[in-house]
Amino acid sequence: MRTFIHIRKFALSHNELSTRLKQIDQKFDKQFDDIFEAINYLLKKDSFEKQMKERGKIGYNNQ
Repeated sequence: MRTFIHIRKFALSHNELSTRLKQIDQKFDKQFDDIFEAINYLLKKDSFEKQMKERGKIGYNNQ
């Protein structure tokens, strides 16, 4: 318990460190959001293409 209190006091007394950590956190959050968005796009694209191949064709030349 004393350790957590000491860490909290240290973080509160060093505003520059806290500010820098927040900047780093925001920077990497944005990068990970972009990566997750790209992965989700690729996964959805593959499942959509699979659905299109599996569906039955309509029209006169249905063989």
